[in-house]
Order: sequence, then C-alpha cells, then structure tokens
Amino acid sequence: MKKPILAAASLALGALAITACAESEGVGDNGEVNIYSSRHYDTDLALYDNFTEQTGIAVNRIEADADALIERIQSEGEFSPADLLITVDAGRLWRAEEAGVFSAVDSDVLAERLPDHLRHPDGLWFGLSTRARVIIYNKEAGVPQGLDTYADLADPAWRGDICIRSSSNIYNISLLSSIIANDGAEAAENWARGVVANFARDPQGNDTAQIESVAAGECRIGVVNSYYLGRFAGGEGEERAVFDKLGVIFPNQEEGNRGTHVNVSGAGVTVNAPNRANAIAFLEYLTSESAQRYFADGNNEYPAVTGLAGNSALEEMGGFRADTLNAATIGSGQTEAVQIFDRAGWN
Repeated sequence: MKKPILAAASLALGALAITACAESEGVGDNGEVNIYSSRHYDTDLALYDNFTEQTGIAVNRIEADADALIERIQSEGEFSPADLLITVDAGRLWRAEEAGVFSAVDSDVLAERLPDHLRHPDGLWFGLSTRARVIIYNKEAGVPQGLDTYADLADPAWRGDICIRSSSNIYNISLLSSIIANDGAEAAENWARGVVANFARDPQGNDTAQIESVAAGECRIGVVNSYYLGRFAGGEGEERAVFDKLGVIFPNQEEGNRGTHVNVSGAGVTVNAPNRANAIAFLEYLTSESAQRYFADGNNEYPAVTGLAGNSALEEMGGFRADTLNAATIGSGQTEAVQIFDRAGWN
C-alpha cells in the first residue's frame, strides 16, 4: 500500500469524540486502515492526516477510477488489503454493491448523524457529502420564466437553449434514475426525448464546460452540479466573473414537489477488510462535524450530516430542499436510465 503525503493543514477536531468512535468498535490490531478511493482531491489528505493525529491509526491509500478499484477488490478476493472503498455518486456505490464489495455495518453513530436517504438500508454504504444537480441560466438573456422543475426542461419553450453533458455521465444517469423512481419509466423517457429536442448543441465537455458556455451566451440554460458551480462562486478574477453572469435555480422546490436531486459521495467497509474496526472508526470520523465542515469548506460539497450548512460560496446560491429518495434506489435504476437515454437519442 502507498502511504499518503499528508497535507500540512490540520482540522480542529475534538480528540475525545474521535477516541470514543474508535473505542466503541475496538481498534484493530494492525493500527492502520487501507483506503481505496476514487476521490481525487488533494484536500482530502488533511482528513487522513487529522484522523491519524487523533487516533494513531495510519491511513494508507490507493486512488484510481471507481470501476478499476471495484475490479481490483474483486480480483484480490479474500486477500484484498482494502478496508474501505470511497467513491462518488449513487451509481458507483450501487456498482460496488452489485459486485459484492461491501459488508454491512451497524453503527449507532452513523445512524444518528446521517439521514435515512443518505444511508444504504442494510448498512452497506454511508453518505459523506452531497452535490445538488441544479439548473443555471444566462442572466443577460433573462430569467427563464416557467422553468422551475426538471420536467420543465423538456418544454418546447426552451428549444435550442439547453447545454448539458452526455448521457454516459454518471450524474445525468443518476438524475434520470431519480426521475424514473419518482415519475415512472414512461414519463422519464418522454422527458429525455423532450430535453434532447431542446439541445443547443450535441452534449460535450464536463460541468465546467457547461458553466462557461452558459456564461458566454452559447446556450441560455445548463444543468450542472453545485460542486462545480461553487468553485466559480468562491473564485476570484475570471472565475468569479463567470459566476456573476449566471442565475441558479434549485428545481422542484414548490410545496408538494419532491425537491432537488442530489448526488452522494459515500463509502463502505469491504467484505474482506483486514482492519474492519479501524475502517468503521474512520467512517464515523468522516461524519464528525469538523470533518464535514472540511468537505464543505475545502471542496464545495454540502455536508451529509443533518443540520450542517454548506460553505459561503454554496450558501450564496441560496438554500434548497433536497429530494429524499434513497440513494440506493437511485443506484438501482442506472441500467434502465441508460437504456432510456439510448432510445431517446441522448448521446
């Protein structure tokens, strides 16, 4: 296992709280925890550093694409050194679940801190942070009146106005999966066909590209993750200038509507974890208030723990009510979502 180069920054986390987490499960004999992570953010290194400072448990990590890590854990079998798999989006968590990578965890700490929809019903994985899938628009072109929900994106009124990523993007797959779960497959397919008809151009680029294109007036409307938008909102110079050209809509906020779709970053203890107790202690640590603040302040993500707010850049966009559809349901609808995208001609 590769040892991390630990960031110098340290989080102000109460040692007593972390010690209690570790002792509640009984720290493993090896004094280490092995993390397989598809989160590629240098800011996460301070989390590892602080956990070691507070518990004495060394953190070893391997970073790679989620699918590659899942395949690696499978191929390593019972001899896998992996204790914990961390990845982004319900779809990838579902893939790991289907591959038999996770083992169930029963933790009072995690059950108390995390809302039901950000925990697997059987304790196979737990949410660590969230990102909202929001609608943005070009302020100069004016507020798009009547665009209040995801369903409204399929309205012919927006013909030739929408920029969005390809259908192979996991965030779009999860969004469509949530629409299937909430409205049914037929409505979801009609929606996908309607959005395709409203494309300003063929899908291209990542969420950053959509943000820049809407700001430049190349398209009037875009659909992006708040995580990307937060980078521009909290930036300076040209980045901030881009954000200032945009308006933000949190869809489905009217009374009786389901709320804005959120993606989840989460983790689960592996089925053959050699340091299982340490892995659970690390999971509990990641849901502590100071660690959650670091997800928000260091990486523009909304805390998963109930009652905690985002950072100033996220808060500037305004508050919102999230869809509480369980992320496990969003994950399980991935295959049908891909099939619908294909039939709708969403490339």
